[in-house]
Amino acid sequence: MKKIVVVGSSNIDLIMKMERLPERGETVSGSDFFKVFGGKGANQAVAAARAGGNVVFVSCVGDDEDVPQMIRNYSDNGIDTSFIFQEKEIASGHALIMIGANGENCISVAPGANSMLSTVKIQQAFSMIEGAEMILVQYEIPEETLKYVIDIAASKNIPLVCNFAPAQEFDFSYLSKISTLIVNETEAGFLSKMQIRSESDVEMAARFLTEKGVSRIIITLGEKGVMAFDKTKKFYVPAFQVDAVDTTAAGDTFCGSFLVALVEGQEIQPALRFASAASAIAVTRIGAQPSIPTRDEIERFLKEH
Repeated sequence: MKKIVVVGSSNIDLIMKMERLPERGETVSGSDFFKVFGGKGANQAVAAARAGGNVVFVSCVGDDEDVPQMIRNYSDNGIDTSFIFQEKEIASGHALIMIGANGENCISVAPGANSMLSTVKIQQAFSMIEGAEMILVQYEIPEETLKYVIDIAASKNIPLVCNFAPAQEFDFSYLSKISTLIVNETEAGFLSKMQIRSESDVEMAARFLTEKGVSRIIITLGEKGVMAFDKTKKFYVPAFQVDAVDTTAAGDTFCGSFLVALVEGQEIQPALRFASAASAIAVTRIGAQPSIPTRDEIERFLKEH
């Protein structure tokens, strides 16, 4: 099977599910608590593996008590964990997540060992990375490391998909080395320095980014669906209508499953629909990785919709 290499973060998510999110300075009691595994890189790796991909995950974790179970969870999902590096005397990444009744959330992340995923570690995984059919990265790892992976992909002519999340300042000269950029409305607005309020705004932001050199940009619009643009064409897939309970890993599920569809040779429109179905399933469940569907679930969902 063609290999997908995901380079990114691993986190332990501490989740509070509540009737409504607190106002500033307010305490809301009566919440339900969950501890699950997350992190954008890990979520996307699990999503790709469950969607049927042959996945290698390159990441860095700490020495806390949850690490053995975390790595076992990746292995149980069929992910190659040979290049998950463990650092001593530092905690793994952690995320504090508050989820309201209708699925909206507030998230704070402590990077922990994710900040230790250095270019030296990437060099140790070089033989695995250069054999990838496609590479997937996000922005929860150091910028120097992100750029290094992008440079490797460009030098080896390996298609690289970048989920520009969370949005941070970035060297625009690297955009031309990215084959597909995946962002949500907020991230698209951040990169294009404009507010996204309408479909025309989405198109303006996409045009701005393609002029900066991105071959393809995908902008996820939540309940309004997803739009994709290349230099000559525009694609749109409406969102599936579901009852959302937690949107935490929706974007990550979309990214991982979308890569699988691309690697399998699907055209852009069906690939977007496949990924949108996976994301729709994920928002109906609590937690990041626990919410991510399997290939059978995605295909069954598509048959029913």
